[in-house]
Amino acid sequence: MVSFSHRDPGTDEAVWREGFAGRTLPAVDETFEHLIVVAAHPDDETLGAAGLMARTVRRGAKVTVLIATDGEGSHPDSPSHAPAQLAAVRRREVADALDQLSTAIDVEFLGLPDGGTDDHRGAIESALRALLQGESACFVVAPWAGDGHRDHRVAAEVTAEVCSALDIPWREYPIWLWHWGSPDDAPWNDLEIVALDEATVGLKHAATQHHRSQIAPLSAAPGDEVMLHEGMQAHFDRPFEVFIRPAGRSLAETFFEDFYRRNGDDPWGFETRWYEERKRSIALASLPRARYSSALELGCSTGVLTESLADRCDAVLAIDIADAPLEIARRRLGDREGVRLERLALPGEWPADTFDLVVLSEVGYYWDAADLTTAIDRIRRAMDAGGHLIACHWRHPVTEYPQSGDDVHAALRAAAGFVRLVLHEEEDFVLEVYGLDGARSVAAETRLVP
Repeated sequence: MVSFSHRDPGTDEAVWREGFAGRTLPAVDETFEHLIVVAAHPDDETLGAAGLMARTVRRGAKVTVLIATDGEGSHPDSPSHAPAQLAAVRRREVADALDQLSTAIDVEFLGLPDGGTDDHRGAIESALRALLQGESACFVVAPWAGDGHRDHRVAAEVTAEVCSALDIPWREYPIWLWHWGSPDDAPWNDLEIVALDEATVGLKHAATQHHRSQIAPLSAAPGDEVMLHEGMQAHFDRPFEVFIRPAGRSLAETFFEDFYRRNGDDPWGFETRWYEERKRSIALASLPRARYSSALELGCSTGVLTESLADRCDAVLAIDIADAPLEIARRRLGDREGVRLERLALPGEWPADTFDLVVLSEVGYYWDAADLTTAIDRIRRAMDAGGHLIACHWRHPVTEYPQSGDDVHAALRAAAGFVRLVLHEEEDFVLEVYGLDGARSVAAETRLVP
């Protein structure tokens, strides 16, 4: 996850204004009859979607807000409010904020532990499914999975799973992106907006003022400081709200089997294109060590890179989702000592071993955001202390892929526990090498510098 503090000054809203200037973003389709707003904490719904809620009620459609936690963890060191007291305060605040928008808005509190939603995914799923049961023309919005907050990510992932299964359209709304991020971090190709007139902007601002525990100090004592300072609040006084269109779902085995059947044994030109040969050379030259004891290659395809990795590693476990490329890889590598080929549907299936090198080359964009998050977590757990991850991806858009190469590397940069050691970026591809916390440069490892 992104590392940030609410006490940081954050990105000035003027920077975001400049980022939005000159861009024409598509509008959210508002033809639904029931809007369900999922919030991780009280105030998420107001900051992220108050304008959309007000517009929806105004045209006579239904609005329901589902709030996962009571936000009792916002001031863990408060000397004036115990968690239970703060939970009660925040429930009252969100009720008042929603009433400010419209008394017709329904709200449901789940009361899950603030910061602990990961252990209560089933409760969020059940509640959301119950709201959608028997309903038609629904639309769901939830916090953005990439927002840098674990509870936001969990709410987003559960929403994505439920809505995907039920074929319900959904969008995600950023909250903390505006604080820690810059226009370079925004997924511009996936953004949609809801335009707000002046009256609706004012209504949203008035609703936000009801969240006093967040926009003002609880008291003058240390531990009761303001959570959302004025600079942060400024991001939500815009004449529009921003929603992120979810990427498609992860590509399945059948996609790759069909792809190889249609395009032959070397569909990407790994063996024939100078582009691929050069990129492979750059990747191998970027490895911080001359030799590794064990490597895990995720998505080995026909084994061209696997063959080169075997020259630098004592053992290589190369994995792919489909039989067709693995058959080609077996013909290439034969019985080469130290190389093992396996068919696994990553990231749901995962090898049990640990490795001092993990290779993620031209694979991450095949996964949707939820699967990519899972994969990154499993990669980190699969790395030995002192191990390295090398990631390399094509940067140009491909219609069939749920994410772009830049999306993959943005997720890696936002993940906790990694230290970037190498960055190579071109117009066509980006390559990065990461170590775990405490990792040092090649010069430091080889004692050329202290």
